[in-house]
Amino acid sequence: MHHAPHRPRVLLLTTPATYRAEAFLAAAQRLGVEVVLAVDLPPDLAAQWQTPLGIDFTDLEAATAAIVAYARRHPLSAILPVDDAGVELAASACAALGLPFNAPAAASAARDKYRMRQLLQAGNVPIPRFALHTTAEDPRVVAAQTRFPCVVKPLRLSGSRGVIRADDAAQFVAAVERLTRLLNSVEPGAHPKAYLVEDFVPGCEVALEGLLDAGELHVLALFDKPDPLDGPFFEETIYVTPSRLPAATQAAIAGCAAAAARALGLRHGPLHAELRVNARGPWLIEVAGRSIGGLCSQTLRFGTDASLEEVILRQACGLPLPPLTLAGEARGVMMIPIPEAGILKGVHGLDAARRVPGISAVEITARCNYPLVPLPEGDSYLGFIFARAATPAEAEAALREAHAQLRFEIRPNITLLGPGAG
Repeated sequence: MHHAPHRPRVLLLTTPATYRAEAFLAAAQRLGVEVVLAVDLPPDLAAQWQTPLGIDFTDLEAATAAIVAYARRHPLSAILPVDDAGVELAASACAALGLPFNAPAAASAARDKYRMRQLLQAGNVPIPRFALHTTAEDPRVVAAQTRFPCVVKPLRLSGSRGVIRADDAAQFVAAVERLTRLLNSVEPGAHPKAYLVEDFVPGCEVALEGLLDAGELHVLALFDKPDPLDGPFFEETIYVTPSRLPAATQAAIAGCAAAAARALGLRHGPLHAELRVNARGPWLIEVAGRSIGGLCSQTLRFGTDASLEEVILRQACGLPLPPLTLAGEARGVMMIPIPEAGILKGVHGLDAARRVPGISAVEITARCNYPLVPLPEGDSYLGFIFARAATPAEAEAALREAHAQLRFEIRPNITLLGPGAG
């Protein structure tokens, strides 16, 4: 029998590269919730991170056993993944401990884009036409069976990594070759890698942030993405909330996201969905059983001043929730795109960017003297710009103006050869 501790104790599943842990730790401190970090690391490196639990998230069985053993000595109220990497492990460990979370099958479906598409199709959720292929097939043969424009995408990478639009057979072959190189670098080994080919869905894109409670979806925020995301790569830049779409369209988007959660079997905790909207209504592009990535959650405040992480922790620990209405003014965030590959040498114009009216913060997260990798191979940003204004349009304008003040000094990445080379 599982007994929750008197003071809630939450196990946070995180990765060394995450942007998200700090916000959860700050929220836990506010709530008086004890947080234990489990980091996706080989156990021998865990000591450097001062975490009692360094576990390999990909070894579900061993990782679940490690968490269950830990929970016997230190009872847990909840297990929360902060990024995609921890979603399946959280479901597996919660199932083993009898804690509320999504069923393991639902969690794994939300991590595998092909399984997700199959379930969404079975649940009559509007999605683009899709087909599964592998890198062992001749891309010219696949191109002949494909209608254009299409999008080529990996099954498990997140943040638009490896997602490439192709408008004809030649672009398709190049896209598949590029994706194959990326997949082979992420997961070395000769075996063929699966990928999806989907119809390109025109229209504007939105991101929905929600909280599932016993299968019911509460929409926390709907973000417009005012930049056209037409490819060839799908770099996310600006998110602004509240949405400027008509109320009926917003209701249809919420209905589509709720139908997607039902189709996948997601019933509990945070939900993040990406949708496209055109004359035929909303189309579901992605859905994940986790909250929004990067530092984007900093744009959201609920009730008097609760953060998104506080809302998620409160639900996980069975604490009362604040009013789930967004507090105050319009807010926006810009994920600063990486313009080119190279070594970041300096960032200029920060003071000018921070002085732009409506800008609340500019945070550069990329480190100087480190290599930058743009999309589609990369998986990070130069940093984040945050705005608050009376209207969404003003928040968007402030973000664009602040970004225009910044200049990034990037030098070509030339590998120096050691003595005797050549």
